[in-house]
Amino acid sequence: MSLTTATPPSFTIDIERPIIRVWQRRMLWLIGISSSIVFIEPSPYEVMVLLAIIFFVATGLKFAPPLLVPTVLLIVLNAGYAISAIKLMDQQAIIFWILTSCYMALTAIFFAVVMLEDTKERLDALSRGYVIGAVIASLAGIAGYFQVIPGVTDLLTFASRARGTFKDPNVLGAFLVYPAIYCICQIIESPFWKAARNTFALCIICMAIFLAFSRGAWAIFVAASIITTTLMYLTATTRKRRVKIVMLVLTAVALAALAIFIMLSFSSTADLFSERASLSQPYDSGRYGRFGRHILGAVMTLDYPFGIGPLQFHKFFPEDTHNSFLNAFMSGGWLSGVVYPALFFTTLIYAIRGLFVRTPWRSIYIAVFATFLVTLGESFIIDTDHWRHYFLLVGLVWGTVIAGHRFKTAARLHS
Repeated sequence: MSLTTATPPSFTIDIERPIIRVWQRRMLWLIGISSSIVFIEPSPYEVMVLLAIIFFVATGLKFAPPLLVPTVLLIVLNAGYAISAIKLMDQQAIIFWILTSCYMALTAIFFAVVMLEDTKERLDALSRGYVIGAVIASLAGIAGYFQVIPGVTDLLTFASRARGTFKDPNVLGAFLVYPAIYCICQIIESPFWKAARNTFALCIICMAIFLAFSRGAWAIFVAASIITTTLMYLTATTRKRRVKIVMLVLTAVALAALAIFIMLSFSSTADLFSERASLSQPYDSGRYGRFGRHILGAVMTLDYPFGIGPLQFHKFFPEDTHNSFLNAFMSGGWLSGVVYPALFFTTLIYAIRGLFVRTPWRSIYIAVFATFLVTLGESFIIDTDHWRHYFLLVGLVWGTVIAGHRFKTAARLHS
């Protein structure tokens, strides 16, 4: 009689199973939706990202050597912040600021690693969820502006400007740019009914961008739209597609002009628009205005090689820096001040390289590129260093560009 040893049950996860990939995409889709609700802390976005990190680590994540560049830069950036804040660590707000910066860095690397595999499907799932989240935030902002829901107007608006599920109308407006640009790409690329759905979502999002009355959001949305349609036109493979893009642009401009005309027929909206559309605002001009503070702050950095610490700028000047590059110098000294632009301009170089690689996800990547580029420009006039969607875009750029070059290499080897 022979004795046999029973094989113990295996609890390993087969990461190549299709159902695993499906759930990975669903997690990203849920992250996109949850990104719209950030007026509470910790927000649903933080919770979903944490759960996604755990799930993706459990089901397989592969780091790529090129990601060492942003990883090291982000580590050094936050080290500079921590060194500068050593004498301020007795303040809870400072500790929270440092932890938030580290969290932003972690999310950027996470999204970069996630996009290395199953790139098109994951990027599309995240973007589709982002559009749903943007529609939720937009409807909340629109409802607040028009006082549709009694008792919550103050929660959904600020100074008669729509802020929806965000704390600040400026951040709401900036957050809505990527889903709006993604919708534009889908309208150009998709068949009629899918294009119609994206057109409906785009109209809602555009109305919220307008009602946020954020000059920065208006500017970056228009700039990103121009960049996107231009790149889509240049990369179109057929004359029919180029004609379609031209016709859509002309139609969109005409409808936008009509919509703005109708909105401005309301006196309250016209007055606020006139006030916000002015290029000269009281807080921009003067010695201690926005741009005056930029100059004075730049001179001040020479006297503080280790910075003055996070959240300290307003103790020297009437308001915050409103310049992320200057804020890096102020909050983290010369170390962070040098590394911050190195990180984002290195990302820009990678982003430009990605435009010249033909991949199945290039149309979505164009939306990512355009939004990242204009947000980078906006960083010179506003503090973007804790914007969740900005670091999301940074991660998407690195991940999709690396995946694109892998795709190109694989295609060349199989040709």
